[in-house]
Amino acid sequence: MILERIICLVIGYIFGLFQTAYFYGKAHGIDIREYGSGNSGTTNALRVLGTKAGLIVLAGDCLKCILAVVLTRFLFGASHPENIYLLALYTAAGVILGHNYPFYMHFKGGKGIAATAGLVLSFHPYFIPMGVIVFFGTFFLTHYVSLGSLLVYAGFMAEMVICGELGVFTGMGRMQLIELYILTALLTILAYYKHSANIVRLVKGEERKTYLTKKNKVEE
Repeated sequence: MILERIICLVIGYIFGLFQTAYFYGKAHGIDIREYGSGNSGTTNALRVLGTKAGLIVLAGDCLKCILAVVLTRFLFGASHPENIYLLALYTAAGVILGHNYPFYMHFKGGKGIAATAGLVLSFHPYFIPMGVIVFFGTFFLTHYVSLGSLLVYAGFMAEMVICGELGVFTGMGRMQLIELYILTALLTILAYYKHSANIVRLVKGEERKTYLTKKNKVEE
């Protein structure tokens, strides 16, 4: 299973290298990393290039994780059905690492939240309502993308453990479940680390709000 884990990480990393915001920005004559927050992700694309760009980037970064997980299920679903959730999570971890640390961009990418959305949508149907309700509920109430993202990760971590203990991931052994929890915890820690500056601003009440309108331009 060690080789399979490595293969899944590599598959995920390769998919994660498709930086939607970067390529979209280049197609429009800019390097997205030189504008706004300097981040190659959905929120910065939304603020710098507009709502349409933000939605395209969100869809692209989300889709690359979904496709990577689907490929993993195709490759290993029949041979390792009892560990397919674990392998899917390794693949998603690779996508997030590729998105956050693309080698050809000097390891300066995004924060992995849109890719995580792809993980939530493709991992298990039980996770979809939580992710959608928590993120969009938080976003439309507060207009803080960072807060919604952080709460989704906290909810994802909690739901992973709850589902694992309730036997949702059929066939997984105890050690594999613990590994699943640890990997989820590491991804959660990475997300909080990538959002450390946002957390400080949230605490100070200085975090910038994001809107699906031209109001973003007003707040720049």
